[in-house]
Parts: sequence; C-alpha cells; structure tokens
Amino acid sequence: MTKEVIRKYGERVGYSENELKIFHDGGHRIRQVERLSEASSLYTIEAEVVKACNCNSEHSIGQKFIIDVDGNFITKLCPKRMCVYLTSQLVVPVALINERLSEGLSPNDFHFMRYIRCPDTGVECLGYGEVTLKVQVVKRAKQK
Repeated sequence: MTKEVIRKYGERVGYSENELKIFHDGGHRIRQVERLSEASSLYTIEAEVVKACNCNSEHSIGQKFIIDVDGNFITKLCPKRMCVYLTSQLVVPVALINERLSEGLSPNDFHFMRYIRCPDTGVECLGYGEVTLKVQVVKRAKQK
C-alpha cells in the first residue's frame, strides 16, 4: 500500500522520478503521507469563530473554517470572505495537528493554540476589531 500511496502523491504534486527517489530519504515524509492519506477520510480540521467584535471581514460567532488534514481550506464550507490576518494564525495549530496525525497520535490532544486570535488588538487598543477561533479536529461525516 505504501508504494501506491507515495506514487499517487508524487503524481498529484508533479514529482519527477528523481524527486520521487529523493522523497524517500529520511522516512518521515513516507510516514506522513501514508498516515495523512489514511486520516484524510476520517477527519477534518474545524476552526470556529467563538468571539468576534468589529471585524472588517464581518466574521461572526458560529462561522466555521473547514480545513483538510493537509492544511487546505475546503472553500465551499468556509465563509465567503476570509481575513488573511486571521487565517494566517492557523499555521501553528494545523501543523501541530498534522504532526500528531502523522505520528499516529490523538489529533486533538495538542497543548498550544487550541484557540487563536487575529493579531488586531481591537479599537480599545488602537486597533480595529478582533476575532477568536477555536481549533479542533472533527470526524468526517460518513459518505453514502
């Protein structure tokens, strides 16, 4: 199975035969691609707005950003407008989740950045607004 998963991955991202050989160096990439391919049908990452005040992008409580386990937004399941300042804060928690999945660990059992905030400090602190997201891994609905 591993060889097939890696071959398909290499085709998808456009690796040459030489790049595919180099890809095997270290072993960690093989493990990650294989485990994330397994996890991709089981989980998605959800970042839900739990606090929003004066947001220029009009993010509001209850909105959800849905991200696949590889870190790609599933745009049809996300708000129409997504603030770059807010979404950029998802880098660390998504990387932590990605690493946990690739090591076969419980994806929600990470310590840092379960909640993230946009870097804006709000109008009281000479900013504009502020938004907080709760980040978690959720099981995907079964496909029929």
